[in-house]
Amino acid sequence: MTAKPQIKIAATYMRGGTSKGVFFNLSDLPQAAQVPGAARDALLLRVIGSPDPYGKQTDGMGGATSSTSKTVILSKSSKPDHDVDYLFGQVSIDQPFVDWSGNCGNLSAAVGSFAIASGLVDADRVPDNGICTVRIWQANIEKTIIAQVPITNGEVQETGDFELDGVTFPAAEVQVEFLDPADGEGSMFPTGNLVDDLEVPESVVAGGVLKATMINAGIPTIFVNAEDIGYTGTELQEAINGDPAALERFETLRAYGAIKMGLISSIEEAAQRQHTPKIAFVAKPAAYTASSGKEVGEADIDLLVRALSMGKLHHAMMGTAAVAIATAAAIPGTLVNEAAGGQERDTVRFGHPSGTLKVGAEAKLVNGEWTATKAIMSRSARILMEGWVRVPGDVI
Repeated sequence: MTAKPQIKIAATYMRGGTSKGVFFNLSDLPQAAQVPGAARDALLLRVIGSPDPYGKQTDGMGGATSSTSKTVILSKSSKPDHDVDYLFGQVSIDQPFVDWSGNCGNLSAAVGSFAIASGLVDADRVPDNGICTVRIWQANIEKTIIAQVPITNGEVQETGDFELDGVTFPAAEVQVEFLDPADGEGSMFPTGNLVDDLEVPESVVAGGVLKATMINAGIPTIFVNAEDIGYTGTELQEAINGDPAALERFETLRAYGAIKMGLISSIEEAAQRQHTPKIAFVAKPAAYTASSGKEVGEADIDLLVRALSMGKLHHAMMGTAAVAIATAAAIPGTLVNEAAGGQERDTVRFGHPSGTLKVGAEAKLVNGEWTATKAIMSRSARILMEGWVRVPGDVI
């Protein structure tokens, strides 16, 4: 039997924040993949190199971590007062599915740059020099993101001296603003409580009950106290990712929290919804040595946060989770706010495995319910490679 030859698809490989992904213009995708469905998922899985039982994604563009197993599809926006529609697909490494349930905050920083370079932003809105404000419609969660992209001589300025912990080299700063960042519909606190007594199996925690703050902001996130699950909050990746029993406990905790948040109806569904919710643990400030060797002092941060993504401890912090952290920190009574000292605040600097990150957020009470108005952070983005990605022709 003669195998079909490979097909090539225009694509751009980009870093955004502490993540990397393959970016596509919707119109460049094969016709069958221009609409949601099995053909699109099959294509993106093959592009990234999944599912890979070896967990390496050797035969694709993925980097064998949740941060580098990502895809983005952009198109000219169909929404008034927006430039570009942004659809994010988190590709599973070892399972045959793409999770479309949430956004990637880190790659959001690269969306504006790609949109400008690809001609998706009207030329009259791009200055010769200065800042181009790119209005992004985040299609997964139906929210607006504003990216402030630096422009030099009419082109995106990618190089600079802005440093971001978790990224080795400096680049140009891109400010990203998430408007009304509560994820999805309904209350920002889906249980109606700032802190819940979450019932979990005894295998997760002795007594089977754990204090948890569950919030829909940036991305649905479950926060617990580090000390309640036997950690300090200063852990680096190997302390968690090298412990299969710990990963299993976190996944069980995540699944029970997802049910409590109304995101799934059975524990079994959690396996097909790996991208959301996120699970994170928080602690009061303490000194530690980051994965790069950088010393983080107790006085350098407001609190410690460690978060898991796609079943593993993240090497830094997901951008959407950073929004959740900042929003929860701004609301007195949450576990995040209490770990940060308990006072009212509109910015927070937290320690993560790679260093620190400062994020701003605004939250207010409206008719007795908390609502987030916006969250702001600075990231950077850079094109790593552009041209075509190739996949076997029998994929779709």
